[in-house]
Amino acid sequence: MQETEATTDLNSLDQPPATVSESLPLAASHEGQLIAAPAMSSVSESRIDRKAERQFLTGRASRDLPAVSLSPVQLTWRELRKNRLAVGGGIILILLYMMAIFAPFLAPYDPTSQSPGQANLTYHPPMKLRFVDRNGAFSLRPFVYQTQQSFSADRDIIYLPEAEQPRPLKFFVRGWDYKLFGLFPTNVHLFGVDNGYVYALGTDQEGRDVLSRLFIGSQISLSVGLIAIAISFTIGLLVGGISGFYGGVIDDAIQRVCEVLMSVPDFYLLLALAAALPVDWDPVKVYVLIIVILSFVGWAGMARVVRGLVLSVREREYVEAGRALGVGDFRLILRHILPSTFTYAIVAATMSVPGYILGEAGLSFLGLGIRDPMPSWGNMLSAAQSLTVLEKYEWILAPGVLIFITTLAFNFLGDGLRDALDPKSRKLG
Repeated sequence: MQETEATTDLNSLDQPPATVSESLPLAASHEGQLIAAPAMSSVSESRIDRKAERQFLTGRASRDLPAVSLSPVQLTWRELRKNRLAVGGGIILILLYMMAIFAPFLAPYDPTSQSPGQANLTYHPPMKLRFVDRNGAFSLRPFVYQTQQSFSADRDIIYLPEAEQPRPLKFFVRGWDYKLFGLFPTNVHLFGVDNGYVYALGTDQEGRDVLSRLFIGSQISLSVGLIAIAISFTIGLLVGGISGFYGGVIDDAIQRVCEVLMSVPDFYLLLALAAALPVDWDPVKVYVLIIVILSFVGWAGMARVVRGLVLSVREREYVEAGRALGVGDFRLILRHILPSTFTYAIVAATMSVPGYILGEAGLSFLGLGIRDPMPSWGNMLSAAQSLTVLEKYEWILAPGVLIFITTLAFNFLGDGLRDALDPKSRKLG
């Protein structure tokens, strides 16, 4: 009997250990669950670990789960890319601001010259780029015909192309002098013609090239919004942060000032302030003061919103910890409280820039902003106040088209940023 039992024990030692599939026959049916297995051999552990990895995350969640954690900036960019309108608006704005940076290089003529290309031609229509001449010969290089002034039956000035005077379009030509980026003097321009003129968007009532004035005017109209928003939002963030942090008498005094400013209609306040500027001032000084006026009008609304955000933040644990450690109030506001409002500030700034651009355009349109000969999109539109001009010379509305495109692009980008920065709108995958 003892020998039989001993033999049985020895035979059991020679048998391989039981596998997990034998001990847990129902494990394979638990799809989507994390399986916890008892202690077993290394071979069995590796098999059940591989099985558990396949079963723990399945479907779309397992495919879209990122391999590494993403920073807030990366998460925002991932969400922003899903909004095609926002991406399109951002690309358009990049192109517009690149146009403003390289405006003197892109402009073929001096925007203040009344005889660009040595010809004083008022309300000249846009010239057509041609590739086929009057004989039907094709040319790889585009060219334009010079024109001859004539009169229609209604005694209106018309311009007739002269086929005997083709002018090939050339690139990187010499023209009027300027400073690239305001630093490097040069006279090279992107395109032009020799011994003639090319008006891609026609001329205005003074005979000045509209395309050149559009390029140079973009430097003013596009920069006004960015500089004004930087000033007004800096003031709004600081004043709103101080008001919400201290509360009490300081909060009451600041909010009453904000309410007074917000109770006055913005545009009428702009008109009153701009009308006080001397007429004979240098255009650069007027440009700076227009920015100051726009900034002065816009900071009150931002301050009130920031004040409300700070009221909800100032009682949080990290703010109380800073106070307990002896951090100064001003440092506490700048380093710990205001950063929590940056998400709103970025979106609000993006949505507010078109308002400043339209404000400058409105003042210049009425003759109270940027004045001739310094071009801006607003004062260029002042020529379109006459119905006769609108009917006969529709290319004068080109600045209005650019203002419309810029405003729309900023709104699309602002909507996309608002959705991308909202954590509640983010979904896994």
